[in-house]
Amino acid sequence: MANLRLVSVGKIYPSGTLALHDINLELADSEFIAVVGGEKSGKSTLLRIIAGLEGVTGGEVYVGDKDVTHAPAKDRDIAMIFQGNSLYPSFTVAENIAYGLKLRKASPALIDRRVRAVAEMLGLTDILGRRPKAITAEQRQKVAFARAIVREPQLYLLDDPLGGLDPALRDSLRSVLVNIQARMRGTFVYATKSVPEAISMASRILVLREGMMQQIDTPANLYDYPANAYVAFLIGSPSVNFVNGARIVKKDGAYFAVKDELSLALPENIVKRFVRIDEYVESQSDVILGLRPEDMQADKEGLFSALVTDTEEVCGVTYASCDCGDLTFVVRAEGATKGDSVGVSADLKHMLIFDAVSRLTLLERDEGYAKTGLPDSDRIPLAFNEEEAVKQKHRASRQSGDKKKKKR
Repeated sequence: MANLRLVSVGKIYPSGTLALHDINLELADSEFIAVVGGEKSGKSTLLRIIAGLEGVTGGEVYVGDKDVTHAPAKDRDIAMIFQGNSLYPSFTVAENIAYGLKLRKASPALIDRRVRAVAEMLGLTDILGRRPKAITAEQRQKVAFARAIVREPQLYLLDDPLGGLDPALRDSLRSVLVNIQARMRGTFVYATKSVPEAISMASRILVLREGMMQQIDTPANLYDYPANAYVAFLIGSPSVNFVNGARIVKKDGAYFAVKDELSLALPENIVKRFVRIDEYVESQSDVILGLRPEDMQADKEGLFSALVTDTEEVCGVTYASCDCGDLTFVVRAEGATKGDSVGVSADLKHMLIFDAVSRLTLLERDEGYAKTGLPDSDRIPLAFNEEEAVKQKHRASRQSGDKKKKKR
């Protein structure tokens, strides 16, 4: 049974601002899903709607088999942890943990048993009698976690709870959360701006952009089979190299992706996945090429020559920014230094290709795609131009409303 199901959920604020558009989502029981996106992507709004802290403009929300679309937050059996979740300073650690159970009038015996159980799980047993000011920042965050899990709700919502913490503490608490989820077998929805954090924790990731679903799938599938150029850009570090305004050319039975002086022979697996390739050859429609930095290498010889303009180390690997005429690529470059002239080779079997207008992928999935069995992964996002039309419609509606208010 799905622990959470959203059906065509939308949110438009009274000002006319579009916060969420047509969100459809289904979570399996005991799943850990992350929600990622940039500023104003709708991550926090989505969690607040699920929790019942905000209402929907349209659509339905189900927790378990119960329609909770219009149910108050207290009746949803959901725990929510915010960034910087504050504790009651006058309460002891034990009293802070027990607070939710006391509100629900649980028996003293049940409260004592559960508080001690979660305190032991999180290593808080020795500080149950202390107050928040007398414990460390890590312990305070663990108390906030304990206060949420002690109720054993159906669903846990975490809105960037580790934001603002120093990297070492964040890493430590991330491991704590993963262990909590595994031990409690709870269903977790974790909103974060950090894509690496999402990849390290979640079994699936939902990508949002300005309130609209882009894709939901496993981290590996998002990386290898992005539904559009935005997902390709967001998933991966360093970010994918894009070549805009390229075209597909056929010569002597072979296919090439061409941009100015750059000509890349498309390997057989890419041609096979590009089922409409001849349409693009005939129409000369522009495409966007995507080449991952980890699939490119600075060598003595390569597909083209380039000049190294900068280098940086990412997770122990040296990458170089390389200028090739009007194009710039980030590539693996062990031993390269600024000012070097290099050749650049590339494993084109992992090339990504998107339509220049819709920005949707032009490559079908192949046998390398790991199916999840969940329907969400087959959802095709709106084309970029369709998204812009939706946003323009709401902008026009908001402006019209503003004019009416001024006339009054």
